[in-house]
Amino acid sequence: MAKTKSDFRCAECGWTTVKWVGRCGECQAWGTLEETNSVQEVKAARLTQNQLAKPITEVEQVSASHKPTGVGEFDRVLGGGLVAGAAILLSGEPGVGKSTLLLEVGAKAAKSGAKVLYVSAEESASQVRLRAERTGGLSANLYLASETDLATVMGQFEALKPDLLIVDSVQTVASADVDGAPGMPAQVREVAANLIRLAKQSSTPLLLVGHVTKDGSIAGPRTLEHLVDVVCQFEGDRQTSLRFVRTLKNRFGPTDEVGCFEMTGDGIVEVPDPSKLFISGSKNQVSGTCVTVTVEGKRALIAEIQALVVRTNSPQPRRVTNGVDASRVAMLLAVLERRAGISLIDKDIYVSTVGGMRILEPAADLAIAVAIASAVTDKPVRSSVAAFGEISLAGEIRAVSNSKQRHAEAARLGHDQVVSAEGDQLSKALSKALS
Repeated sequence: MAKTKSDFRCAECGWTTVKWVGRCGECQAWGTLEETNSVQEVKAARLTQNQLAKPITEVEQVSASHKPTGVGEFDRVLGGGLVAGAAILLSGEPGVGKSTLLLEVGAKAAKSGAKVLYVSAEESASQVRLRAERTGGLSANLYLASETDLATVMGQFEALKPDLLIVDSVQTVASADVDGAPGMPAQVREVAANLIRLAKQSSTPLLLVGHVTKDGSIAGPRTLEHLVDVVCQFEGDRQTSLRFVRTLKNRFGPTDEVGCFEMTGDGIVEVPDPSKLFISGSKNQVSGTCVTVTVEGKRALIAEIQALVVRTNSPQPRRVTNGVDASRVAMLLAVLERRAGISLIDKDIYVSTVGGMRILEPAADLAIAVAIASAVTDKPVRSSVAAFGEISLAGEIRAVSNSKQRHAEAARLGHDQVVSAEGDQLSKALSKALS
């Protein structure tokens, strides 16, 4: 007979310990340890001929077929559309437009003939209908249910047999078989596991809405991200109408793809060509601006970097960034001072992007350096100039990926003088851009 012992397991990350402690030793979460009974010895099972492992060359190949949702930007992020039985998690901050986007997806699918079940655990069915009326999403194939009980949601699914299931949100649905309030790690894990199992067994795509914590990570146990097939992050600034959907995990397509949307009074609208949104479009040439080309997934986007340099008497000059990596900007300032001879020790420096664009790739290094140099020398960069390239600590310009795609996108929008200067020194590249 197998001997059992009592262990304590973290509901967030799965870390185990032999005795209870208040704080998890792995993820540092408080009050997440739960007592479990683990078996020390496990006997090997007798396998049938069909259960035996096969050579990988003999495994049956099954291709994932994507079905478009009707929302082109969302299909781009998913890799072509929805896959039968796929579980998709859409996370984002409150008020960013997650429910509006999924209601739009559900309405487009319903109008194409699919039967859609939209389960709202946060709003009443009448509230969802009002939003659907405003956005033009009314359809007889779109079914609404306002439920917070997992068993009732599963009953609605069994009775309707929909072609698409949308649950808003996974943190507000609870199971009566598990102790704890909705949103607790055990509840989220139980609800997600049962809904995903239901989707897999019926080959029905599942769209889940997930809340985020204060630091932007998905609320609930970390196992939630492992259970689903696709993790999408819905980003946006409340001060602007632009919204971005990024893939952080995708078992059926590429990752790091981005979809662009705009929130309007009539709902959410796709922006298939967002490049023009991230440049100021000013006809007056002003110093401290430089256009670059960034690549998000398979999409090349034009973005404008702006810099402002102001002399200061403070012993600690300010370094303020918005939309770019602050640590990378600090490194570029050191390279500019040491390799290009530009004195910045007595100046406040502000670096920002236009339109709320976030640029994290090193390819924007040269554009940031050119914008700062332009602001220091008060020499405007010509509107036809675009710059991209990674800058090393030695002051050399390194080649970046997708160079041909970046050149083509720059030329399409009239920036036919590209400064990339692979292999050149920073000072030479700055001379080309500011000449």
